Amino acid sequence: MAENWNVQLSISVMDRVTLCQARLTGKGDTVLTGEGSARVNPADENVPAIGSELAAARALSDLSHQLLHSAVEDIEQHTHEQVRGLSD
Repeated sequence: MAENWNVQLSISVMDRVTLCQARLTGKGDTVLTGEGSARVNPADENVPAIGSELAAARALSDLSHQLLHSAVEDIEQHTHEQVRGLSD
């Protein structure tokens, strides 16, 4: 059985701040959304592509932590035992 999960990144740039949402769909009825941001240091050159990369990486990291937490909860529901060693 094959499954397709999709992650959509939505990035918005306003002045020296970049925001990103990483939205996971396809995992049943569950939709998870990770968020990330990046701000340009006032002393640095404003390079929007770098801000987008940082914000996207942070949103994906947030999403991955949520997915891991969801997996831990699912394991605990099925085994009725506390999971150790999977979450950071």
